[in-house]
Amino acid sequence: MLIGIGERMLPVNSKSLAAVVFAVVISVCAFAQQEKSVPITIHVADVTGTPISGAAVTIIPSASCSQVDAQTDGTGTLAVALKPCSYQVSVYSSGFFPLAKSLNVQNSAAQILQFALTVATGTGPVISLGPNLNPEHPALTVMLPAEVVGALYISAGPDHTKTIDLATLKTMPQRTVKFHNVHTKAEETYTGVPLIDLLASLGVPHGKDLHGKPLSDYIVATGSDGYKAVLALAELDPEFHPGDVIVADAMDGKPLDATNGPFKLVVTEDKRPARSVHNLVLIEVKTAE
Repeated sequence: MLIGIGERMLPVNSKSLAAVVFAVVISVCAFAQQEKSVPITIHVADVTGTPISGAAVTIIPSASCSQVDAQTDGTGTLAVALKPCSYQVSVYSSGFFPLAKSLNVQNSAAQILQFALTVATGTGPVISLGPNLNPEHPALTVMLPAEVVGALYISAGPDHTKTIDLATLKTMPQRTVKFHNVHTKAEETYTGVPLIDLLASLGVPHGKDLHGKPLSDYIVATGSDGYKAVLALAELDPEFHPGDVIVADAMDGKPLDATNGPFKLVVTEDKRPARSVHNLVLIEVKTAE
């Protein structure tokens, strides 16, 4: 019997062929074991240890793994099976500060992830963002409505705020932009909504109305890892500045992964992507004093 190796045909006997087939089977099985799901148990309680049933749990992967949206049971527990991947797990329950943690699922034994939620107090809405997939920045606590977990909160003053989720963003006029990432040396294509359009819906001056005092306004963009970037309001307006500043939810035709999304601020005219804030959660309009 002959078997092909590259462009050559080599003679093999039945024993050799059996050995080859066995090796291939073993390799396939080993690969399948590598991709085997790992049992993950998530416990959600308050700071006294009392279980919180019905807590909303969102598990967002950093790669091609599937997102999970579920709730804890009557004992405050959620049991899931996850593929090896890096995830960000966000937990929210009405009356408590939301909390997020990173989870790295490897080819190992079952893991347990504990959440202790703090009762929401005070007059201001708060969201607490815990350890993120980016270890370079500390946990972040900012004043936000609790319902914005997994969404973008925009503030142009106490009486001019809005929450944008993915479904809402997709109903708005979209713009596709090109961006050269000097770090990866890659040409990236992002799709989203111009930030100036989102701000205009809150009454922020733009176009012919952007003159005088509003020219001292600026925006602070904040990511879930605490990273911040600042742009002048005029930089967002095409009548003042070339290029585009968009809130993107897709790159190269695919939804942003957990490392970058669900939202990312993209500033096309910057030579470095330092102000293109990934995991964007907050946009604030401020005035220079």
